Amino acid sequence: MNKLKIIVQKFGGTSVATAEGRASAMDRIIDAKEQGYASVVVVSAMGRKGEPYATDTLIDLVKNVHCDIEPREMDLLVSCGEIISTVVMATSLKSRGHAAVALTGGQAGIFTDGNHGSAQILNIDPERIKKHLSQGKIVIVAGFQGMDEDGSITTLGRGGSDTTATALGAALDAEVVEIYTDVDGVMTTDPRLVPDALIMKDISYKEICEMAHQGAKVIHPRAVEAAMEGKVPIKIKNTFSDAEGTLIAENVKERVITGLAHLGNLSQIKVGPLAGDAVQLAKVQVLKTMAEAHISIDMIGVAPNSIFFIISADDTEKAQGILQEAGYNVVIETGCAKLSVIGSAMVGRPGVMANVMESLHKAGVTVLQTSDSDITISFLIKESDLSKAIQMLHNSFCLGQ
Repeated sequence: MNKLKIIVQKFGGTSVATAEGRASAMDRIIDAKEQGYASVVVVSAMGRKGEPYATDTLIDLVKNVHCDIEPREMDLLVSCGEIISTVVMATSLKSRGHAAVALTGGQAGIFTDGNHGSAQILNIDPERIKKHLSQGKIVIVAGFQGMDEDGSITTLGRGGSDTTATALGAALDAEVVEIYTDVDGVMTTDPRLVPDALIMKDISYKEICEMAHQGAKVIHPRAVEAAMEGKVPIKIKNTFSDAEGTLIAENVKERVITGLAHLGNLSQIKVGPLAGDAVQLAKVQVLKTMAEAHISIDMIGVAPNSIFFIISADDTEKAQGILQEAGYNVVIETGCAKLSVIGSAMVGRPGVMANVMESLHKAGVTVLQTSDSDITISFLIKESDLSKAIQMLHNSFCLGQ
């Protein structure tokens, strides 16, 4: 038997929430089939909070009865939105003359650990999907979910439907995974802050992972990692336009600066001066104190007599209280944002940091703290300076050309 030419197409909540959106999605699915692809379609729940079948709406429905929902029952509940979407899409395709079958995550062979609410995929058995594909059916799979060893439904947490799609793409050895959303592709930066931000033709797995970790919201890093492991290219496309979209793949042209990302609503915490013979131990204890309080920290910096890091602004009061109660001197800078410059070709290239700092100086932006990795340099600045900082860097590195 000839090897199937498989495509995985994922449609988000805005793509399946309305009859118009579903019609556009079906056009994409049918077009892929007519091009000779065996189609696997992953769908999210229909719509967003307040709409009848959105995940948040289902949660509110039960919390109105009792606020305490067991994790296993919560997963069973929130999986319903995606299951409804699969049945609606499969039935809609049948109404247009195309054989289709709807599967839950478990029925599609997605097996996970038992960490309800944020399960990890352990294994995918694609044989049931392949059987349906060999019969000429379009397979519609509920995103965001799988099944544990006890047969209970689990959910994959944030970005779960994207992860479902890319993990299935890897397991099925798909030609490509198409992620359909309501934007035309991955942009060089946030277009709300930089009107001349451009859609990127392509970007590497590592770069898009970094952009996602640093605040870009087009695709979740876990989904990219699953595709990267299986060497499956991803295409980010718009359900509602014919834009070419953005290709995410391994071998793309390296650029010194590919894009800019940002995270807001942050506070900088400085602990010190620390004195005495046990300064190093005190630094360790500060980090342990934050971990025990379940406060996530980032951009950790260490000076001889102090330690500093950033946290979500929502945790500021809690962190301050805990640290002061432990006897530490704490200085807090609120209203901060983390601005990250990402580019795979900056590794080993002298002058990138100097160029960025010069641009920020010209824009009148004060840098409070920096950190870097192999393809990312991050700057902590005041959130009020974020717009002019991003615009200056976008122009300085000609990202709008």
